[in-house]
Amino acid sequence: MTGFLTTHVLDTARGRPAAGVGIALARYAGPRRKLLGDFVTNAEGRTDEPLIAHGDLRAGEYELVFAIGDYFRGDEHDPPFLDLVPIRFGVAHPSAHYHVPLLVSPWSYSTYRGS
Repeated sequence: MTGFLTTHVLDTARGRPAAGVGIALARYAGPRRKLLGDFVTNAEGRTDEPLIAHGDLRAGEYELVFAIGDYFRGDEHDPPFLDLVPIRFGVAHPSAHYHVPLLVSPWSYSTYRGS
């Protein structure tokens, strides 16, 4: 299997996947940041395709920025406590599957390296 990157966003306050969350993916080379793409989560809280396709993952430092403020905007939490949620992480084994889930509520978030 060749390396790739996926994510999953779960709304822990409502107990369901977070659909419609905007995600920006960037890669760092030293202090330089290169935007690799913009994505939106589907009804399952996932992207339709991997964020980085099979075989295209490289060792290095990456950042996912989740537009959580836009997701919660307009409900009883407006203005939202959280806005952009950045998760910066390193890829040491580019032949592996890296999965970066985000568990989010209007007031908090957590992540981990998933499978």
